[in-house]
Amino acid sequence: MELSTGDVAAVVLYFLLVLGIGLWSMMRPNRDTVEGYFLAGKHMFWLPVGASLFASNIGSEHFIGLAGTGAASGIGVAAFEFNALVLLQLLGFIFLPVFIASKVRTLPEYMVKRFGGRRISMYLSVLSMILYIFTKISVDLYSGALFIQQALQWNLYLSIFAILTLTLVCTVGGGLAAVIYIDVLQVAIMLGGSSVLLYLGLEKVGGWEELKVKYMTSVPNTTYVNPNDNGTCGFPREDSWTILREPFHSDMPWPGFLLGQTPASIWYWCADQMMVQKALAAKSLSDAQGATILTGWIKTLPMFLIIIPGMMSRVLYPDTVGCVDPEVCQAFCNNPVSCSNTAYPAIVLGIMPEGLRGVMIAVMLAALMSDLTSIFNSASTLFTMDIYNEIKKSAQTKELLIVGRVFILFLVAMSIMWIPIIQELQGGQLFIYIQAISAYLSPPIAVVYCMAISWKRMNEMGAFWSLMFGLTVGVIRMILDFTYKAPLCMEVDDRPFIIASIHYMYFAAGLFFSTGIVAAIVSLLTDPPRDYMLVRTTFQTRKDQRVRKDEHENVYGTELDPLHENGTTAVVEVKVNFIDGSEPGCCARISNWILGLEADVADEEKHHKEMEEHVQKLSTLSQTTTQKVILYTNLVIIVSLAIFLYTYFSISPFTDEEIVNLRHISMNKTRTETFNKIEL
Repeated sequence: MELSTGDVAAVVLYFLLVLGIGLWSMMRPNRDTVEGYFLAGKHMFWLPVGASLFASNIGSEHFIGLAGTGAASGIGVAAFEFNALVLLQLLGFIFLPVFIASKVRTLPEYMVKRFGGRRISMYLSVLSMILYIFTKISVDLYSGALFIQQALQWNLYLSIFAILTLTLVCTVGGGLAAVIYIDVLQVAIMLGGSSVLLYLGLEKVGGWEELKVKYMTSVPNTTYVNPNDNGTCGFPREDSWTILREPFHSDMPWPGFLLGQTPASIWYWCADQMMVQKALAAKSLSDAQGATILTGWIKTLPMFLIIIPGMMSRVLYPDTVGCVDPEVCQAFCNNPVSCSNTAYPAIVLGIMPEGLRGVMIAVMLAALMSDLTSIFNSASTLFTMDIYNEIKKSAQTKELLIVGRVFILFLVAMSIMWIPIIQELQGGQLFIYIQAISAYLSPPIAVVYCMAISWKRMNEMGAFWSLMFGLTVGVIRMILDFTYKAPLCMEVDDRPFIIASIHYMYFAAGLFFSTGIVAAIVSLLTDPPRDYMLVRTTFQTRKDQRVRKDEHENVYGTELDPLHENGTTAVVEVKVNFIDGSEPGCCARISNWILGLEADVADEEKHHKEMEEHVQKLSTLSQTTTQKVILYTNLVIIVSLAIFLYTYFSISPFTDEEIVNLRHISMNKTRTETFNKIEL
């Protein structure tokens, strides 16, 4: 595809804007403190935090994955988006008050304060590192490269290297503030460009009602008999226009989704450092809750801006996007399983006019950049605060800031090394792999966080051994899943019953509740947690203003006596080692500017003192009556909206007779054959 001058100008303008915001964020004060770099100084108001939460969630894998799944099976995948409306409020109104009150900077640090010891926090930190490097970053790079290759015909390594370089420049210098400021721009680009695509797509297919009918009859020239249920492979699902589907033989069983997928989503929205870190950057509890509400409102849009365009792409290109013949799929997208992942790039490059194509390329770059910047910043925070700081307890502020930047370089190197492996993986299988990892590994983490915040009797032994139980069971199922790979639609499914018939969502539900039972039993059979560990670390005790010694001395994991200050708030002074105050040389001045370190020791000490006072003020969770009324009114409205959307879009727009008629129309448009594996 030849890009016009307007297309190129749109992409260049996007890169200049992002680079400018990144450099501007390097000029701001307070980057010389740990909170200033990793938590944006805890001075962000609700609008940029909410936009950043959304941008961090909607990465390039969503444009590729959500649109592809929409093309393959309809609107069912929108259930994940509507689920977020409720879980974001669980984060804002249950989890965040505890995290803010406990003055933590990372979630593993919360586990240290709640339970003592280091093994839980180290386990969670290392697991997060592994997941970030080998799943989140790899998926982003794969899906982003898939779009960029089709759009620009660039060399894979050249395009990814350019994106990683720009991401690195913007994140290393400015920290979380750069991430959040850039995300505001990217959300505007994503929503604007996707809205134009939706309008043009609906115009192309004849409108909303025509889309419903045409999607149900969008079949490729060649289809195959499904030997497992005598159906037809390549036909749209009969329940394509419903979200929550029947419980036994569908791809989105409603009991499995509500009871199994929800715990996995609780981990993602409420207990994953990448998402929670954005909310912790808010300047007050009210701003943090306002951000989750704003993100919830925006999360109603992906169904219409991403999933529906994917379905329109199948209508417009049924023989390629909807292909089922392995030879056709292999020829079009080098994937014999399916080409549904090309749905979004296909419709963008197919119907967008010159100039706007460049805008949509910028949209994909925005999605890719937002995810990578968030992952790099969150991963460096986890490593610096929870791993490196434990290894070297005497590390000074400057050293921690340098280590945070250097670790981002390590992540970039690991990402580039992972690219050859990504190229060999099938696009569809990679997306399924990510979903499976979430179902197998995240429910135990979710239940431990839920119980830690809600049940004061939960102790370290219960938390740790329940995590080990959940990890063992999840890994066993994961090994079985990848040992017995899912067959193609037209192949006989001869996998063991536990793999073929027990949906991964039902497995996730069982894992979630069984892990909770193990945690409860072990906790009740062992000693209860010490009193001081519950100060501001549970929802019931979030407003307890007794002083914790472990908040101003580096003694995490040791046994402490409960400290009391006559029931009043006590401000404790944190001792910080500052850099030498002598006049630095030229190289040192440049280094300090990049790191955000003050040349004037007095100014640096002032920033640290201001940060201590601000964090102490935040921990009181103070809110005005007006703020509470506005926030809780929006809470009721948005939860009600989620229930309405689930209900409305779970009712099929077609009667049984209409579905039969649409099937007959589809049968007349295709040639159905019996699949012979030799054809592969």
